[in-house]
Parts: sequence; structure tokens; C-alpha cells
Amino acid sequence: MEIKIWSDVRCPFCYIGKRKFEMALEEFKHKDNLKITWKSFQLDPNLKTDPSMSTLNYFVDTKGVSIDQAKQMLGGATQMGAEVGLRLDFENSVLANSFNAHRLIQMAKSKDLGNEIEEALFKAHLEQGKNIDSHDELIRIGSSIGMDAEEIKRMLSSEDFSYQVKQDELEARNIGVRGVPFFVLNDRFAVSGAQSSEMFLQTLDKAWEEFSKSKSELEITGGASCSTDGICD
Repeated sequence: MEIKIWSDVRCPFCYIGKRKFEMALEEFKHKDNLKITWKSFQLDPNLKTDPSMSTLNYFVDTKGVSIDQAKQMLGGATQMGAEVGLRLDFENSVLANSFNAHRLIQMAKSKDLGNEIEEALFKAHLEQGKNIDSHDELIRIGSSIGMDAEEIKRMLSSEDFSYQVKQDELEARNIGVRGVPFFVLNDRFAVSGAQSSEMFLQTLDKAWEEFSKSKSELEITGGASCSTDGICD
């Protein structure tokens, strides 16, 4: 059964949602029979990378609030992250456009390393204060999960995987995705946002039940036919 996950590595709730979903998977009896596909969804495509500005300061500028107010407003995400073992650091996270990071994700997906690159990019941006639009940093991140550094460098110097990023975003628009994270299970059930692990598990069970029925033994109505041994009757 396939599960598609639209996310952006700039999104703290996508990171939190990933953790809560993984917690649900640990309790899901059929987790070894799942295909998980990460999908690109770029928040604020026109954002200009500015290594001198943090996510917190950008929040202050865009919302027109004080530093203390911004910290308070972001405190909910920080607390939610802490509850699932994440140490979100908005004061040191670098303001960065995520398009190149998405291209790296698409490249990693082609090598069956989608989950690994998502985790590495989330951690780099939201916990370690790395610039996820820097080619050098993306090469380092990709290399850390076993990707070839020279291959990544060539990709970043080209337009490779740009089409795949845009196709994922088009697919998201076509099914009505307006925010991330957004999980689609078996093309029938959807979970929007960083829901509880219990909610994810309930939806997994429901999707699996329907998926199993669709794969059940066929009901066959007999009629004139030829068998595999060549006898026709």
C-alpha cells in the first residue's frame, strides 16, 4: 500500500508530523508492506535566501511583531517538537529557499533514499542551523546519507529534477492540498497536519482494511474458455 507525503523541509510541523507518523508505524502490524513516497511542496517559492537572517527574525519582519512575541508564537511548535524528541531552533535556522533542497530530495528518491534525505534536511535546517540552499551544504548533506558528492554537484549546476519538483506540486494542487504536511494513504484517505500518532494509526488501519479487501480473491463467474493445458470447453 502506498502512502504519499507532501512536505517542505522548511516546515517545522512537517518534521513533527514525520515523527508522529513514524511513531504510528512502529505500532502498525503491516508496516513492512508499505511504500512511502515523499512529495515536494515548496512553501513561499519566491523567498530569497538570506544567510544573515534567521527564521525567527524573518517571522518578526513578516508578522510585524516583537522578538518576544515571535518567540511566544513559535513556542507552540517548539513544545510540540520537544514532545517527540526534536530540538527546533528558530533563532539559528537560516532563512533559505527550499527549491534546491527539493531537487536533492527528488534525486535521493531516485536512489531509494527519500526518507533518509528528508530526515537529514529537516535536521540540518530546523535543528542545526544549516543553509539548505547552499550547494556546499546540500552536497555535504547528501553525502552524509551515502549519495555521491560529484553527482550532487553536477545536478545542482543543472536544472535536473526541477520538473519532478513541479510535478509533485501540480499533483498537490490537483487534489486540493493547501498546506503541509499532507499524507495520502492508498489514494483514498488523507491526513492533514501534524496529527497525533493515534490518529495516524487509526487512519493506517482503515486504509489497510480497504486495501486488503481490494486485493482479496476474485469472485469468478464461469463461462466458455480454454484452460492452460489447451483444452477448450
